[in-house]
Amino acid sequence: MMKGDQLYVYRNLWNQEGVYQHHGIDCGDGTVIHYRKPSEIVEKTTFAVFSRGNPVSIKNYSQGFCFIPEVVVSRAESRLGEDKYNFLFNNCEHFATWCKTGISDSIQIRNFVPAMGKFNTSKLSDLIKRSLKKTDNRNGEQLMQDALHDIKTVWEQVQPEYKQTLQEITSWEKVAKQALQQNREDLARAALVKKRNYQQKAWDLEAQLNDLATMTENLIIN
Repeated sequence: MMKGDQLYVYRNLWNQEGVYQHHGIDCGDGTVIHYRKPSEIVEKTTFAVFSRGNPVSIKNYSQGFCFIPEVVVSRAESRLGEDKYNFLFNNCEHFATWCKTGISDSIQIRNFVPAMGKFNTSKLSDLIKRSLKKTDNRNGEQLMQDALHDIKTVWEQVQPEYKQTLQEITSWEKVAKQALQQNREDLARAALVKKRNYQQKAWDLEAQLNDLATMTENLIIN
């Protein structure tokens, strides 16, 4: 486990073992920032308080965009003291995923309806009613605007770097051609290596931009 990792631990929900995942952000110094229970406030606590003695796992993002560790922790710290917990719209997983990727999402909630038969539906009904009462359209619009601002900030960092990388590819290709015209195969090979390195970087940056575009589309649709 490292700084900026999104951690989760299984906890009980209504005295049923291993029902849901509690998520938080590893600060890299033995502390975790999470929507602490039962206070329902974003707090920085010890690792022991977060885990409660249970095994802790890391949520992996094998595909898609993630912020670098320093930014992930900074985003988590920016919401310390927040007391806007909402079971449906702003739970611990929403918070941690937003810190990591910029998108407030909870796979648990998206998969929640098919699993409702396992629970006491009367308790679920009350919980859902309370969650719906704690949000409104203005709050939803503000959350969307905040997310769009974060996406725009990252786009403005990545897009110029992508354009510069494309220029480097073109420049090193010209160097290779000129070297061959001068019978300098050694220089041509070195230039082609540079070109391949920049090409790989361009593919990585293009993937990040595509992820950001998809995030924006999904955010607006949702």
